[in-house]
Amino acid sequence: MNTIGVCNQEDLIKWLTLTTIKGVTPREWLDVIEKNSISLDHLFTGNWQPQVNHQAELPEKLAQLIRAADLQRIEQSLEWQSQETLNQLVSIDCSSYPEMLKQLCSPPLVLFVRGNERLISQPSIALVGSRRCTHAGKQIAQEFARQLAELGWSVVSGLATGIDAAAHQGALHGQAKTIAVTGTGPDKIYPARNQKLHHSIVEQGGTIVSEFWPGTPPRACHFPRRNRIIAALSTGTVVIEAAIKSGTLITANLAIDLGREVFAVPGNIYNSTSEGCHHLIQQGAKLVFKVEDIIEEFACVPSQLALQGVDESQKSPCENLATDELLDSVDFDVTAVDVIAERNKLSVSEVLATLLEYELRGCVAAVPGGYVKLRGKKNVRHPHVSI
Repeated sequence: MNTIGVCNQEDLIKWLTLTTIKGVTPREWLDVIEKNSISLDHLFTGNWQPQVNHQAELPEKLAQLIRAADLQRIEQSLEWQSQETLNQLVSIDCSSYPEMLKQLCSPPLVLFVRGNERLISQPSIALVGSRRCTHAGKQIAQEFARQLAELGWSVVSGLATGIDAAAHQGALHGQAKTIAVTGTGPDKIYPARNQKLHHSIVEQGGTIVSEFWPGTPPRACHFPRRNRIIAALSTGTVVIEAAIKSGTLITANLAIDLGREVFAVPGNIYNSTSEGCHHLIQQGAKLVFKVEDIIEEFACVPSQLALQGVDESQKSPCENLATDELLDSVDFDVTAVDVIAERNKLSVSEVLATLLEYELRGCVAAVPGGYVKLRGKKNVRHPHVSI
């Protein structure tokens, strides 16, 4: 659309106005603007001509709807924004609005963001799963989230009990932090037992995101809408324990529809919380049991990865091992680790540490018997799953 740019308060109020109008979806408002090549200002004045002749009365009809907007709700939202600097309203024409979210059929016109606003546009992976998870499932979620955050990936989840909460907790111990997408207004915490976690996410540099107005309580119909935002914000979605009929599989299905990577952790075949994961694997999702299984599907690691952001003069001797010379010593055929060590006159432990860095960057791959150099960037596979 032709209005995308840095948002201002006047435009923000207009987007809030459109959001209050019942019976017209965000996609319908965006279609009117895009298909008729008009600006947001023209939409509000009614001073434009529709491209389709039989819709000549459309401008005036839409102008009437706009005049009937819920001004009280708009004021409440602006008041919420003014309460703290951590509270932000991000409209779809803001430069900080996530581009990946615009791939939704009907993306939210306004996001209510509390915390680190920049985080919602950075590379992220969703970790989702059952509320009634096993102790092992919680451990997996925490460890996966911590490792992903250490590698620069923000971790997205839904602030529910069980796997969601464990994922947020694990990510808080990493570098890239976590994003909690809620099914309530930005000022409501659900479930109440996650109040401490909610505050920790904001205080430690994470973000709370919602498309619902301040004061909105939890409702069953809100959570599928929340799930679509989780799927859209994330480069990939990892499912850790899920029943066949669950909101978690809805999130996975939405990720598939968006062409995103989907991963599933296998579990006990006698446990109902593993059925959803096994179903996804049968349908083509990638089976994973370690973080490396996830990140190897992506051509590169996030730009904020510490290994890429450290100044060369400040690197330790071990970090400086990641040179082109060592990479050149890895053949396109299988090269044993001891051979690589001999070629570079380094210890095996030093070489393994460096090879792990190269593997994370997509330059080499571990295979039986050693490592092979990859020819150019890795191809990213998208599982074609029909659920």
